[in-house]
Amino acid sequence: MLNSKDIQKYSIKDLVSENYVFAAVLHYFGISFFEYEQNSLQEVCKKFRINPQQLIDELESWAKRKEPSTEDLYLHPIEVLVSYLKRKHYFFVRQELPFLSNMVSGIAITDPEYVNILADLRIMFPLFVEDFIHHIHEEESKLFKRIQLLHEIDEDEFRLQDALHILEKNPVILLAEAHDTHDDEMEGIRKITNNYFLPDLAPVSMRVLYHELQVFEKELIIHAQIEDRLLFPKAVELEKDVLRKIKKKIISN
Repeated sequence: MLNSKDIQKYSIKDLVSENYVFAAVLHYFGISFFEYEQNSLQEVCKKFRINPQQLIDELESWAKRKEPSTEDLYLHPIEVLVSYLKRKHYFFVRQELPFLSNMVSGIAITDPEYVNILADLRIMFPLFVEDFIHHIHEEESKLFKRIQLLHEIDEDEFRLQDALHILEKNPVILLAEAHDTHDDEMEGIRKITNNYFLPDLAPVSMRVLYHELQVFEKELIIHAQIEDRLLFPKAVELEKDVLRKIKKKIISN
């Protein structure tokens, strides 16, 4: 364990090796850790005109972050679930993907084994990012928009016949089926990295990269499970309930 009192004197390499989250926090402040591995935290903060305590406080803040459990999300209405998923999408696109892309494109290593892996990742990862962002936009423009329309119909913002037409067109169940058939997004990256395997003496920059890729993949799996097990079932039930109400109103009129 590193002595927290002398943390400013430690090299970036030692700090990141001790806690990989430090690499992401440095990226948040616009610092690529792999470019300053031999510099002390104090030197890097001075170069970038950052208060070291501010950076340390941010690290502690990240360490305290806690994601809601599936049980917590289940107990909330669908609009809270959609809001949570939108925030995760924003975090993926604005923080995690830029951080990973920065490492993939910027890490410089002379060992032929890693040179080849990085060369392959520099081809594969941008394609993955492009496909992933397209998937997010499609989800928000179709599924999230559909849920919003269901709420608007439920609040009588459409004429009954228009509402019925909307409800019978592109039901949620079709979106759920399309979501189930989506390919394993990170399969190609797992193949390139040999399932994120590295020898014990691998450079710290590669260890951080593989760790963060693996963490991101786990997040995507959890994210997809929340959508499949919570969001879609809630959306299907909401749609059934709204359709039932609309048909009842039409009959009563």
